[in-house]
Amino acid sequence: MAKLASNNRQEVEESKTLSKPRIFFGLLFLFLSVVFALSFASYLLNWKANQSQTGAMLDKSIKSSNIFGKVGDWLGNIFIFDSIGIAAFIVAFLMMVLGFQILKKNYFKIWKTLSHSLFFLCWLPILMGAITKGNGTLSGVFGNEIQEYLASIIGDFGLWMTLLAAIILYFVLEFNLRPSSIKNQIDSIKDKFAPDYDADEDFEADKELKEEPHFENLKVTSEVEAPKTETFETIKTPNQTGFEAPPVVAETPINIPVKKDLEPTGFSFQKEEKPADNIAFSIEEVKEDLDDSEIKAKDLVDKHGLYDHKLDLANFQMPKIELLREYGNEEIAINKDELEENKNKIVGLLKNFNVGIAEIKATIGPTVTLYEIVPEAGIRVAAIKKLQDDIALNLSALGIRIIAPMPGKGTIGIEVPRKNPSMVSMRSVISSPKFQNADMDLPVVFGKTISNEVFVADLAKMPHLLMAGATGQGKSVGINAILTSLLYKKHPSELKFVMVDPKKVELSLYSKIERHYLAKLPDGEDAIITDTHKVINTLNSLCIEMDTRYDLLKNAFCKNIKEYNKKFTERKLNPENGHRYMPYIVLVVDEFADLIMTAGKEVELPIARLAQLARAVGIHLIVATQRPSVNVITGMIKANFPARAAFRVISSVDSRTILDSTGAEQLIGKGDMLYFNGNDLLRLQCAFVDTPEVEKIAEYIGEQKGYASAFMLPEYSGEETTSTVGSFDPNEKDQLFEEAARIIVSTQQGSTSMLQRQLKLGYNRAGRIMDQLEAAGIVGGFNGAKAREVMISDLNSLESFLEELRK
Repeated sequence: MAKLASNNRQEVEESKTLSKPRIFFGLLFLFLSVVFALSFASYLLNWKANQSQTGAMLDKSIKSSNIFGKVGDWLGNIFIFDSIGIAAFIVAFLMMVLGFQILKKNYFKIWKTLSHSLFFLCWLPILMGAITKGNGTLSGVFGNEIQEYLASIIGDFGLWMTLLAAIILYFVLEFNLRPSSIKNQIDSIKDKFAPDYDADEDFEADKELKEEPHFENLKVTSEVEAPKTETFETIKTPNQTGFEAPPVVAETPINIPVKKDLEPTGFSFQKEEKPADNIAFSIEEVKEDLDDSEIKAKDLVDKHGLYDHKLDLANFQMPKIELLREYGNEEIAINKDELEENKNKIVGLLKNFNVGIAEIKATIGPTVTLYEIVPEAGIRVAAIKKLQDDIALNLSALGIRIIAPMPGKGTIGIEVPRKNPSMVSMRSVISSPKFQNADMDLPVVFGKTISNEVFVADLAKMPHLLMAGATGQGKSVGINAILTSLLYKKHPSELKFVMVDPKKVELSLYSKIERHYLAKLPDGEDAIITDTHKVINTLNSLCIEMDTRYDLLKNAFCKNIKEYNKKFTERKLNPENGHRYMPYIVLVVDEFADLIMTAGKEVELPIARLAQLARAVGIHLIVATQRPSVNVITGMIKANFPARAAFRVISSVDSRTILDSTGAEQLIGKGDMLYFNGNDLLRLQCAFVDTPEVEKIAEYIGEQKGYASAFMLPEYSGEETTSTVGSFDPNEKDQLFEEAARIIVSTQQGSTSMLQRQLKLGYNRAGRIMDQLEAAGIVGGFNGAKAREVMISDLNSLESFLEELRK
């Protein structure tokens, strides 16, 4: 690399030091090479007409058909007809080489190029003369005369033998085609394509491949495109005088596609040690140091390709953008009078309180206008911040919010609601390049910021979202916007929803996509959970699913679901050992306060446990409530929900509960929201998606082919079912009862999921065996999401116990 860089630097320095004559003659020869080549080509196309016109150079009445006129006819007649035929193109090529050499561009090895050119200048006209027998202009006079002379001496057969001998000699000298080198090349090809054959090994390999499940090829590409943004701002107004309307400035970055490169081929070139006069190269395959499982996975990928998790629903069509409504009133209208009036009021009020302003500008968003002010030197920020109520009174506006100072800027922001806000439709944000090209695991588009930019966040990195807002302020629309975003980006094999709707009406629209996107308990009738008791079972079932996934990650030596699924896609994990492709699971709770009122700790504890641990295994929570009070959103819940979305709430106390700061009580409703990601607090206008739009999307998905049923969560038996285990009957025990007992005692873990993996059972049978172990007194009762207590301490005591049961 260092040598290459030094050569590049040398070329640059040489190009700078080229004299003007060198540049002139170099470019001249390059130009002449192009003229000669085009003249020759044009002459060959109309050579009879061109030849007849060469003698009338000064006769204006005669028109030439050559691209360079009579000059082209003259060049073609001299170099092609009267001399060397089509070999004249070599003359044009040599002019180009000479031009590059004068310019010190060493693209060709000069002596090698000259020797090859001279060979073809001599032999090509003779060869074309022998082929055409002098009929035509391809051989020229030189080629025609020479071939006739040679044919008269050695005959036509001798002429052809001489030509072939010359061509063979050329290739022997050029490509070093000696017997020893040819033999080496043949031997290397035999070694590569004719390995030792072992019929037994080949049969066993085929047998193993046939036993593996068949998967289709998967091709993954990725392309990222820069989004298009729009900003609006007003002109600075020094000394509080003269305020002009804000011009619209559209700033469009260049879209730059980025594509993933293919992996290296795994081959290297090694130079064999040969005598100096007999140098040859061979290709040797680099053998990777792989264990048996990796070799088997590589063979499976070579034979079947990567595992395609979309294969079961290969023809599934993602929802079309036309299903969403286009409202048509989304353009931001600039009201100069309103801007001027608000500017004057803000400046006048601050002046009355002895707060001088050095600069003011405005950014117009869909719902609010942000006025950014730069106070004069010596003005305290606190002096402006405490004037929030006075500014709201002076502007006669609801929803004034002061940001002092603005993060990352040397300004103070005053958000003022617009008199005529613009609509932000779901269609406009879904169709935006920023969302369409989002390279995220679970992309969610909330709406637009106050600077009219589409705001997209990754639910997988939040990793859980807590939402709050009073009735009618847009909270349910916000949930629908999140769900719609995910439905437009994720295939059913990649995402499952667990929906909890105590109000029974908000999420019922999504029942139509049960066989595509929803998950439920095995004995659940409806995928949309409305009964409080079933909510408790579902949450505990999710905890079991979380523990099972962590066990799978542990056995696969992976840290998160993304690494695990990548390994499974590359066929490095055997499905016979319980491994499977794991979709993301999103739990949506529409009214958390109602669950806390009716179930309390039974709901809070599994929710808190999922929030603490589930992110790594792809389980994410969206919890919404109307009342963000401290008895609903406890400290344990808040600590594990760093991402918060607040619509308008009743009081500043509720705002502090959800956001840890005031501001949500000053929102104006209708989708006006504050989003907190743990660092920054952003004001957004939530995108509006109406109920008929959600119905169309659900119908479009539901009408397509789906899975046989919803995604089944692990079975969960509550305390009321575990109490009815009854007495143990040794005659009715499962065939694997004793083996299961030995596994439980040896590991001292009373886990149903462990029995599933160790004995390769379904969850139902493993659960029945666990009930029999409990009835026999080997394990204790059900203990929520924790493993059962093992009552027998060692295998010797267990064998004695089992011997007593057999009597």
